[in-house]
Amino acid sequence: MDTGPQPKSRRYPRITLPKGILVSWQVRIERVVSTVTTLGLGGMFVSTPKPPAVGDIVKLVLRLPEGDVRAVGAVRDSKPGRGMGVEFTKMSPDDRGRLQQLLKRLKC
Repeated sequence: MDTGPQPKSRRYPRITLPKGILVSWQVRIERVVSTVTTLGLGGMFVSTPKPPAVGDIVKLVLRLPEGDVRAVGAVRDSKPGRGMGVEFTKMSPDDRGRLQQLLKRLKC
């Protein structure tokens, strides 16, 4: 699923995931598991019927063969019934390395 034209302000390109990857995310006390439809080093689009509001901070955990990737992100786009665009704001170097490995593998 394409999320439309990518904003010029995006630092890293995102790739569309054919099958999607599951992500656990938390905003305030609510915890949800959803599907990631696009992913890049700078963020992701998460399919969810009830996305948080723009500006909300979310904690994220991607479960990958390379190992879990944990991050904190800010909701930059919220589309009720579709999902949310999240920009990564905090991620350890190890988690970033696992994400880079995944993106390399998916581009092949």
